[in-house]
Amino acid sequence: MTEIRAEIRLPTQELREDLPFYTKTLGMRLDMIFPADNPEVAVLSGHGLRLRLQKGAPEAPGTIRILTDDPGFAGGAKELMAPNGTRVEIDELNPPVVTPATEHAFVVRRLADQAPWVIGRAGMEYRDLIPSRLGGAMIASHIRVPDGPVPDMVHFHKVGFQLIFCVAGWVDVLYEDQGDVRRIHAGDCFIQPPGIRHRVVHSEGVQVVEIGVPAEHITEIDHEMTLPTPHYRPDREWEGQRFVHDIGAKGVFRPFRIPGFEARDTGINAATKGVASVMVARPVGEAPWTVHEGDILFTFVMRGGMTLEGEGKDPFRLSPGDAFVIPPGMATRYGDPTPDLELLEVTLPGNPATRLL
Repeated sequence: MTEIRAEIRLPTQELREDLPFYTKTLGMRLDMIFPADNPEVAVLSGHGLRLRLQKGAPEAPGTIRILTDDPGFAGGAKELMAPNGTRVEIDELNPPVVTPATEHAFVVRRLADQAPWVIGRAGMEYRDLIPSRLGGAMIASHIRVPDGPVPDMVHFHKVGFQLIFCVAGWVDVLYEDQGDVRRIHAGDCFIQPPGIRHRVVHSEGVQVVEIGVPAEHITEIDHEMTLPTPHYRPDREWEGQRFVHDIGAKGVFRPFRIPGFEARDTGINAATKGVASVMVARPVGEAPWTVHEGDILFTFVMRGGMTLEGEGKDPFRLSPGDAFVIPPGMATRYGDPTPDLELLEVTLPGNPATRLL
């Protein structure tokens, strides 16, 4: 059986000075040293690294990052400098997800403005729906997935809230402890609780809107888990949130927070214990001016058209593919809706209070 090892080479001026730092302070293991009479090379391993300290090596000293859940590692230091000049950063292994305070803004993003589509993870095409990211509080993306099998791996997200809402086509996804392949069609959605392992399998003509809180979050590959997992656990929670697979065709419409509209609830507010609500709204009459008192209110136009009127703003005629964010305290009105208008509304926290004007 072929064995392969990899080493990172770092320079040293004097091994006698460097070895105590790497072995005692950083807790690495000395695996090899030579020549015996006047050592010039030492190989050490630890923390997932294999280092080759070599006298006179031409490389720069570089930086090593060590992630640990031991607060007493290296005496509690957060930054160290090795005798050979290598900088060592010590950080938390699993830091908590921190969502920056929302930088509120009135945002309108129209498909007709031809915002660029960029290639992202697994060959998917992303269109940014909130360029400002509201100060890092949220990212909203319009995503197109190439038809056919998706070259995805089992992965998870270190995130506070994440929604996948299908607006066209269909996509198959595998989720940890949620049975075999799940397919969403246009009008259906998933929420992916923090840390749930999943893998996109196959798609045809699919477009989704993906919401992530905070905007910058880590996607981590799980090389150990195989999906599907053997157990079906529909009531399992990940950081207090349950997985949701909402099927739009089964939804029931009821009066919306805005008079003149009705909406179907996807069940996400209950599954996240109020972290977020996701509603699909459609007109049934004339809407008044309203003000919401939540934090984030994001809306994507899935079908039809309407005129978005905002206090002190020029009106915007909106069409499918357009998106907008309304800050709390700003008066707005959804005017002149077409009969087929259908809106995807995402609010954080869920079900914000709304005042009529």
